[in-house]
Amino acid sequence: MQFHRKALVWAAAFAALFASVTARADWVQSTDPLVIQAKPEMNQVQAQNPPGFTWARHATGPASYEVEITPVGGTPAKVVVDRNWHLPTKALALGNYTWRVRPVGTNDWSSARSFSITSKSTVFEVPDNATLRKRIQSKARPRSLPESVTPFSTWNYAKRSLMEPYLSRLGNEVKAQVTAVPALSDARWSIVITTPLTAAMASQQTDVRQRINEATRQMEAAALMYRLKGESVYLAEALKRGDELAALNPLGPTSYVNQDQATRQIAWGLAKTIDLLAGALDATRKTRWLASIKTRSTEMYNNLAGDNGRLDQYPFDSHGNTSLVFLVLISTLTLGDIPDAEKWFDFSFRAYSLSPNPWSGPEGGYANGTAYAEYSAGYLLALWDPLTHASGVNFFGKPWTLGFLDFAMEFTPPGARTHAFGDASETKPDARVFRAFASRMWSPRAAWYVKNTSGMEDAMSLLQAQYPLPVTDTKVYQAPSNSAYYPSIGWVAMHSDLASPARTSAFFKSSPYGSFNHSHGDQNGLLLSVAGQPLLVKAGWYDWYGSPYWSDWYHQTRSQNAITFDGGKGQLVNGYREQLQRNGRITAFTAQPSYDYAEGDATPSYGGQLTMAKRQVWHLRNANNAILVRDRLQSTVARSYEWNVHTPAIMAVENEQNVKVTAGGQSLCIRSLNTSASFAKWIGPGAKANVVEDHGAFYLKANANAAAEYLVLLDVGCKKPSVNITSAGAVRTVTVGGQSVTLN
Repeated sequence: MQFHRKALVWAAAFAALFASVTARADWVQSTDPLVIQAKPEMNQVQAQNPPGFTWARHATGPASYEVEITPVGGTPAKVVVDRNWHLPTKALALGNYTWRVRPVGTNDWSSARSFSITSKSTVFEVPDNATLRKRIQSKARPRSLPESVTPFSTWNYAKRSLMEPYLSRLGNEVKAQVTAVPALSDARWSIVITTPLTAAMASQQTDVRQRINEATRQMEAAALMYRLKGESVYLAEALKRGDELAALNPLGPTSYVNQDQATRQIAWGLAKTIDLLAGALDATRKTRWLASIKTRSTEMYNNLAGDNGRLDQYPFDSHGNTSLVFLVLISTLTLGDIPDAEKWFDFSFRAYSLSPNPWSGPEGGYANGTAYAEYSAGYLLALWDPLTHASGVNFFGKPWTLGFLDFAMEFTPPGARTHAFGDASETKPDARVFRAFASRMWSPRAAWYVKNTSGMEDAMSLLQAQYPLPVTDTKVYQAPSNSAYYPSIGWVAMHSDLASPARTSAFFKSSPYGSFNHSHGDQNGLLLSVAGQPLLVKAGWYDWYGSPYWSDWYHQTRSQNAITFDGGKGQLVNGYREQLQRNGRITAFTAQPSYDYAEGDATPSYGGQLTMAKRQVWHLRNANNAILVRDRLQSTVARSYEWNVHTPAIMAVENEQNVKVTAGGQSLCIRSLNTSASFAKWIGPGAKANVVEDHGAFYLKANANAAAEYLVLLDVGCKKPSVNITSAGAVRTVTVGGQSVTLN
């Protein structure tokens, strides 16, 4: 995958040109892990053209910055900006560049950083705010719909054949929900939100979110059905639900401070329904709804715009970033109706276009795990369709977006039965979400995914999408690569053949994000499945974020296929900044037809408890997809190390060096190749109802300052390949089923 490889290293002469500038302190790169990174980073080919430029704020807190972008051998281009980022409105010419920045009125230039724009850099241009606002306001309402969404009476035979079942489905849903969805009232939620979060408050938060989502969906669906069918029953229902939502107290239990997900959903839902109903909405009611939108959106804006845009400096706020895209769409749909919408729009649109989320770099990915990536894709689908139609900026064409889809296909390929890493990773993927997401793209890989998955898209979503869907114009199908490396999040996927339903899939993680947010203490962790059947799994289940169970077990290293010591002690997962600092990183990655190789260093994640914690993984395709794992560990005190194993079925312990697990018609034999490590089971917390989990570890003792080594073979299918280990001086060679690797 072209942007999943290590950064391009330019010619030595060119690189030497900038070697001296790194010697001094560079203010644009903060030592605080919570602060925005300086990007583009040194010597990187850019996935996007033009790239986005970001930097940590200067200590003097200047009102503006001057950014200088210089083509090698050319004339610098300079621009002044009032925030610590810059997104050019036009693509750059192909070539090599440097960039630097300084506070206006000073000579405190940052170090020059080099980057390149090549033919592989995808053009994604976002006009200036004034041009965008003019474009949006010139579009007749509903702004949120493409021109292909027309009344049912205008549909031709082909469109009726394809789309009428969805129309019927949505219409039946709305009519059924007329009586099934209870009327909303603030009185339903009595608990005053405080900290720390209790189980009762968490339950109320969930109920608020669910009830608001239910009501806003009913309102929007009814408004859409009225636009398509023109029947008064739908108009009446849309007005009824809109009146209920507008009547909720913006400072009550659905306020931004009490339940940010609810307040943004209410404001967005009302704005979308006003847009869909257009002239069918009476002026008095429209004024009342707009007043609710203004109050709630002002609260969102004030929160996000604080400190001149708090996310500009501190981007790692999952709820804040989601609120930002909601503000983008609310302002887009209310331009011309609410005077403050122009201020909201100018603050949010291009800032969001710069970076849709902070959980990966420009190559895509999602550090919080594939379950949360799926949740993100769901709301992005709902928000990006109308945003793209209203603004003319196709967010599905951003190179990050295709990388995000590739990430989902690599780590939850068709047939996958569980997610990968992070919160809710034990749940089953819903392929319909990313299938719908992929259908908005012109891409052979997106077309492959749509072809190889099934399931009906949500009717309300599809009825508002472009017809025919963009993916239908792609006639070439291409499976993603059999291996992929996502450097910004530290994830590696290794497949025997991703295009085959019988694939062996191994996932390895050593992440710079550490255990932050929805990530876990699983640096250098492994997952393995065959034909979609998990065989090495993450233990436990996600009850709620921050619960005692989450904190004491689910989030901990001991519930992962990773290294612990001295009775389950693992990576340090407490603190806030510390979760980002106690991290891992992929230090090597190679993809070849006959093998994949990855190496991770998780030493920092143990917070000084270990002086070395490195893992190497070889996926040996020529040896029937056997996987060889080597761990090197060291500590200043004597330790008893544990190479943890979690399985979805009861393991059969054949002897101290051999364990077998069989599940779903697939099998895996786990063999320790060093006889000093011995296997034993241990008992963990109870599994979720109707779920089987088994736990064990290979135990290995080591003296203080002595290097300890595990060498473990994961024999997929229990084929019992021959293994031979030879030494020649300091070099050892391991041969598995005729395929050899050198231990370095």
